[in-house]
Amino acid sequence: MGNPKIALIERKAFISNIQKYNMFDGPGIRTIVFFKGCPLRCKWCANPEGLERKYQVMFKKSACKDCGACVPVCPVGIHQISNETFKHEVIRSIDCTGCKKCTEVCHEQALSIVGGTKTISELYEIVEEDRIFYDMSGGGITLGGGEVLMQPEAAANLLMVCKKEGINTAIETSGYAKLEAVLKVAEFTDLFLYDIKHIQSERHFELTGVRNELILNNLKELLSRRYNVKIRMPLLKGLNDSQEAIEGVTQFLLPYKDYKNFKGVDLLPYHKFGVNKYNQLGMEYPITGDPSLNSDEMKRIESWFKQHDIPVTVINH
Repeated sequence: MGNPKIALIERKAFISNIQKYNMFDGPGIRTIVFFKGCPLRCKWCANPEGLERKYQVMFKKSACKDCGACVPVCPVGIHQISNETFKHEVIRSIDCTGCKKCTEVCHEQALSIVGGTKTISELYEIVEEDRIFYDMSGGGITLGGGEVLMQPEAAANLLMVCKKEGINTAIETSGYAKLEAVLKVAEFTDLFLYDIKHIQSERHFELTGVRNELILNNLKELLSRRYNVKIRMPLLKGLNDSQEAIEGVTQFLLPYKDYKNFKGVDLLPYHKFGVNKYNQLGMEYPITGDPSLNSDEMKRIESWFKQHDIPVTVINH
């Protein structure tokens, strides 16, 4: 059952990854638990392996020697050697079972399986390993994704245990969930890192696949109920960086500017860290061209927030 000090209903979370020693997603040094599954389809998503709540094969074509060792061990026939090209192919229409037999026989490490179930106790034990770093830096645990609010029961349990044991808690979220789910985790969350991707609902739909009324209403609820919230804005040239779009965000936030629980805005410049993951998942990267903003453009956007005395920081990974 894990740590004997902890009394809890033992739930399980379906996660894609655990990342230690993070310095960008909340205060101090943090461990991030990435929950798998997301209702949004943001064109710039850097974690495509977190979108689907199921096991997935990641395939590095450049490392593969087309030996075919993975073909006979896969119980569902995901791996095949083409009769025409004699190259290894991953049949994406077949769902992976997560058995990892293919990775065990792949000597070139061209295959990996993303996705796995862990109990709350198992996750807590991993998080607790680095308590000395949290205590030293004011850090803790951050739950991300995917979208953590798709698994609210498991998320709330993990946050509750960490908070009970004196570990600072945060979640990074799109806010696209029922208010009931948001409030379930809010009770045990020291800080929400809350995305605003675009203030206009129709444009938000074009960029993410969902409208933003639910997101903005949940944000109002969190701020009004005095939960700590820091806004995060991914910024891409030509998509959501116009003065009109930024002014819409500032006007939305102005009523909360003097709330002690409003912790300001983080601006996140676009990056291409996730591009190789799309290739490994057999997915097409949705962004064409380079929508990166240079330092002068980021400073200009930063100044639009400062004109309204809204605390703002540019986060450069």
